[in-house]
Formats: sequence, structure tokens, C-alpha cells
Amino acid sequence: MTSIGGAEMVDWKLAVATAARLMRPGPEVTRDEAREVVAELRRHARSSEAHVREFTLMRPAAAAGETPILVVDRVGWVKANVAGFRAVLGPLLEKMQSRRAGVPGGAVLGAVGGKVTGVELGMLLSFLASRVLGQYETFAPATRELPGGADGGGRLLLVAPNIVHVERELEVDPHHFRLWVCLHEEAHRTQFAAVPWLRDHLEGEIQTFLAETEVDPATLLERFREALQSLAGGRPPEDEQERGGRSIVELVQTPVQREVLGRLTAVMSLLEGHADYVMDGVGPHVVPSVAEIREKFQQRRATGAGRLDAALRKLLGLDAKLRQYRDGERFVRAVVDEVGMAGFNRVWTSPNTLPTKAEIAKPSDWVARVHGKTEG
Repeated sequence: MTSIGGAEMVDWKLAVATAARLMRPGPEVTRDEAREVVAELRRHARSSEAHVREFTLMRPAAAAGETPILVVDRVGWVKANVAGFRAVLGPLLEKMQSRRAGVPGGAVLGAVGGKVTGVELGMLLSFLASRVLGQYETFAPATRELPGGADGGGRLLLVAPNIVHVERELEVDPHHFRLWVCLHEEAHRTQFAAVPWLRDHLEGEIQTFLAETEVDPATLLERFREALQSLAGGRPPEDEQERGGRSIVELVQTPVQREVLGRLTAVMSLLEGHADYVMDGVGPHVVPSVAEIREKFQQRRATGAGRLDAALRKLLGLDAKLRQYRDGERFVRAVVDEVGMAGFNRVWTSPNTLPTKAEIAKPSDWVARVHGKTEG
């Protein structure tokens, strides 16, 4: 589907191989310790379901099938995400294939470009693979190694080496920390299991974003140069200065893509903030040391691993991800304080009741729009 003359637009196998080659080694554990971690994470993932449902008042839809719980290593996480990228990016790659097919030497360019892109993707994934603790994969095509949910449903990934690494680094109770992580990921699973339209809505927004991607190489190169110049020494627009400028991801977007990204940012802020709110809300009842874990984890999340790590996070737009946790949690907390959990859950009624980016920053506006309540 994504090849020209037998050469794929992205060499996915090379991406996985590159990531595996560059990946940092995980923490040292014995075989028995590894088995214990895997078994405990699976237990916690299952036990988290009841805790999250009771706290959120959310129940999986009747059609929601069983969600596979996969405890993986770093390479397993990379393989799962490559499969997801391949599925989501299919329409864009077809578009690029069609454009390149008419270019003299397109098959050769496709082969070389696929290798280059595969290496670049592998380098990015090798950086991320040691940082992700868990992930609910929304777009998860089933593979022989990585089963997916029924009818294209998601799967829950828990990256065991990273969880062990962080619990040791923070010097927290490992059993408490593992349950705490599972509560966050179970919150995401519940969001999609209880809100059947959410997956299709997100996929539609992503495909709209990708459909606007400029596939002309000259235009992309020019926009990329402008992005690098801006990051290297140019002053960001006034509305971006307070936030430290844009990432390279934002700078290569079209105006239409920025509008779509604004909507996606609001949804992702809601999802991440809600999961953080849930894990902290449930935590005191089932995780005795939750206050210590949260304080240490927040410090780690804010500071990163050093200057190089901070620079890469900025370049890749990962700082925006950190803002999503903070801003989204603040939104959820403010709305629940105002209208209760049942009132907050009206956010899941339809795409029209999702908060806008502006409403994430000002929760009272969402409450006024959806509940007809005004301040004062």
C-alpha cells in the first residue's frame, strides 16, 4: 500500500531495528524479579478497573470488548507504536506515493527516502522508549506479537523496564508506584470504553490534520528551513513569547493544521488531565504513599533528565504534552468542584460538549456553555 517499485515510503522494519540498536539498556533485574513485576502489573491493571469506575461513575459501553493488557519491554513498545503509526499514516503515505509516482526517478527516491525516514523515526522512538511508563493505544492494529481489542479496539501497554527504573530513581515503594501507574492507564482505557464515539472523533481529526499536509518536497523544505531559523535565533511571535516559542512540529504546520491541532490539544488535555485527576482521586484509598509518589514524580516530570533532555523535549514538542497534564487536570478539578462528577461527565456526551482550548484555560466558560451556569 505504501510502496513504490517495491520500496516503502517509510522503512518500518528499519525504524524498529534502529530504535533497538540505539536504545538505552534497561535496569538490571533477575529473571525471577522480572516475572514478579510482570505478574504484579497485570494484577494491578485488572484491580484498577473497579477503582476507576467507582470514582468516575463511568461504565464501559455494552459493545466494548475486552482490552488486552500487555506488559512489554522497550522494544515491544516500539513495535506497538510503529504498527499504530503505520495504520494512522496510511492515507498520507498513499497521497505521497501518488505524488512521487509521476516524478522521474521516483522509485529510487522512494527507496532512499524510506530508509532515511525509517532511521529518523527509529531515532525518535529510541529516545521516547525509555521514558514512557504506560500507554493506552487507541489505534492498535492487531499483530501476531501484539493482540488488539475486538473490532479494532485498543490495548493497554505497560512498559515494565521503565516502571522499574523510575520507581528506583524516585526511591518510592515499588508496589504502590506500580498500582499508581496502572490507575492512570486504566483511566484512559475507561474513557474510550465508556465513550464509543471518542475513538472515531479523534481519528477523524487526525485524518483531517494529515489531509492538510503539504506533500510537495520543495514547500516542505522551505517551511523546515524557516522553522530551523526561528528556533536558532529568530524571535517568536508576541503571542508565543510567554510560552517560550513554538516547537519545530508547530512551525511546519499550515494554518488549517493549527486549527485542528488546537482542537486536538484541548481533547488530549482533557484526557490526560482527567487521568491524572482520577489517579490522584483514587490514590489515597488504595495507594498509601500516593502523596510522596506524586510530589517526586511531578518534580521528575518538570525537570527531565538534564539540559539535553530538555532541549529535545522542546524541539519535539513534548513540553506541550507536559502542559496538557497540568492544564487538563486543573480544568477537570475546577469543573468537578463546580458541578460534581456527574456534571463533569456531560463532557463525554458528544463532540460538541468537549471543551475548547480556550475553555481548558477557563473552565467556567465550559460550565456556562454546557450547564448554563455563570460565575457569581
